Amino acid sequence: MSSTRNPGRWVGLLYLLVSIPGAFALIYVPGKLIVHGDATASASNIAAHETLFRLGIACNLISQILFMWVALALYDLLNRVNQRQASLMLTLIVVSIPMALLNELNAIAALILVHGADFLSLFDKPQRDALAMLFLTLHNQGFVVAEIFWGLWLFPLGLLVYRSGFLPRILGILLMLNCFTYVVNSFTSLLLPQYGDIVSRWIKPLGFGELIFMLWLLIMGAKPKSFAGPASSAAASSAAI
Repeated sequence: MSSTRNPGRWVGLLYLLVSIPGAFALIYVPGKLIVHGDATASASNIAAHETLFRLGIACNLISQILFMWVALALYDLLNRVNQRQASLMLTLIVVSIPMALLNELNAIAALILVHGADFLSLFDKPQRDALAMLFLTLHNQGFVVAEIFWGLWLFPLGLLVYRSGFLPRILGILLMLNCFTYVVNSFTSLLLPQYGDIVSRWIKPLGFGELIFMLWLLIMGAKPKSFAGPASSAAASSAAI
């Protein structure tokens, strides 16, 4: 079915394609290379798999840049439901993008330290490894801050879906619940990190709303109702008379 007849499928496909490099960079690469609490092992893994680490940086950058098009596509799909809420949705997600892009400087700094550039010869290897771990930790914390906005944008999106009339209301509810999982996880990590794992496990079942929404758009699509303007309404009234 063409994107004109069912624009929701085009949005879902774009959403999926952009999410793949993001998931690779945020989940797969750290899981393979970073050993929490062990600077030496993490630095050794990065040095041994430098290409994979660089690919993770590149995928993060690509995913964040391309997600602007996902946000715009969702705005085009839903802005006629409520212009103000659609603008708020777009603003919240756009705010997070430069934060996530600049955060990759921490990963680049860690890579430079692991690589052992000539100007770092004053530091011995354990010191460089410790500094690299510091930047990796900052990299992770940078995403914790960005995660606040990754959650907040889902609330106006959920409201728009709930009120749209052409998407199931349950999807809107799931998106709004998903909003709180991001925000709660982020503030727990910042304020009460000792409870981070416990809170994450408890609210994890609420964190699949965005994935379900993306798959619904990809498989079922969405066809916004046509909104008749004054002129077309007048024409319709004249024809009826």
